[in-house]
Amino acid sequence: MKVLITGGAGFLGLHLTRYFKKKGHQLTLIDIAPYSAHEYKGMGKLLRIDVRDRAGIDRAIKGQDVVIHAAAALPLWKKADIFSTNVQGTENVLRSSLKHKIKRVVYISSTAVYGVPKKHPIEETDPMMGVGAYGQSKIDAEVFCRQYIEKGLPVTIIRPKTFIGTHRLGVFEILFDWIHDGKKIPMIGTGRNRYQLMDVDDLVEAVYLCTKSNDPKLNDAFNIAAEKYGTVESDLGALFTHANSGSKLLPFPAKPIKLALRFFELIGVSPLYQWVYDTADKDSFASIEKIKKTLNWRPKYSNAQALIKSYDWYQEHYQEIKSRGSGVSHTVGWKQGVLGLIKKLM
Repeated sequence: MKVLITGGAGFLGLHLTRYFKKKGHQLTLIDIAPYSAHEYKGMGKLLRIDVRDRAGIDRAIKGQDVVIHAAAALPLWKKADIFSTNVQGTENVLRSSLKHKIKRVVYISSTAVYGVPKKHPIEETDPMMGVGAYGQSKIDAEVFCRQYIEKGLPVTIIRPKTFIGTHRLGVFEILFDWIHDGKKIPMIGTGRNRYQLMDVDDLVEAVYLCTKSNDPKLNDAFNIAAEKYGTVESDLGALFTHANSGSKLLPFPAKPIKLALRFFELIGVSPLYQWVYDTADKDSFASIEKIKKTLNWRPKYSNAQALIKSYDWYQEHYQEIKSRGSGVSHTVGWKQGVLGLIKKLM
């Protein structure tokens, strides 16, 4: 099977590439970011194409069997780039996929489309109300997916909870850095809320199963996440114990902390964006019954297991990670900004 992966140089892209290559498929990867010579050696055709480049995308998709659209501008990007990449880029992928009769498109959306829901578990039929440019862009992109399903293109929309695993840094590098140094972790609220995550390996397996099926039931949206999860307090507590760290949660009243973080975000000195801190003290978990039944799939890793696996990889590659510098993708650490100053007080 010929498989094209957009966002191939990213965190999810790397895991998708490894999995599909192991299964013996012929790969073409698209990204504007550089590919690691070590990680991607022999992995397939590596193209530097922006998903906003309609002609470039069209050339790349021609002759493919399956397209996995994982490319996205992340919340730390400029608003204009978020919308042009996540919405216009998605339309470009869908248009070319229809033109070239692609057998299945898998679009990686996000549970951020639900905003800060009051009802749990979140179900696929619940209202969508994105927080910030990223959440809204994912909603707009899903609208295009629905339109192209109506035109006859097989499209599966995957809405994952925040996923972690080996090579995942970004905002989690800040958490892991503080745990490594045994710092107290400021907590918005009590930490007794249930906050569901998932392991990237579970996500990749589900995406693979989508590409192997012609079931018309897959032309729909699906939540995907861990099946076993506890409270923020219990899941992070398991990580602290495993890491043999002196870290512990330090609860703070939610309202004043959120106001402060909003101010720090607006003046550009905090890596935490609105959806992260708005949901930090809330329950946030989604039903995965629909995808379990449709794909005959279920996740292998719990929240705690996924966190521990990610942290162990971080520890193993600590010196290398610290030598890379910072950025705005999930494969590098983010600048801590004002959080770095707060860390010194912890």
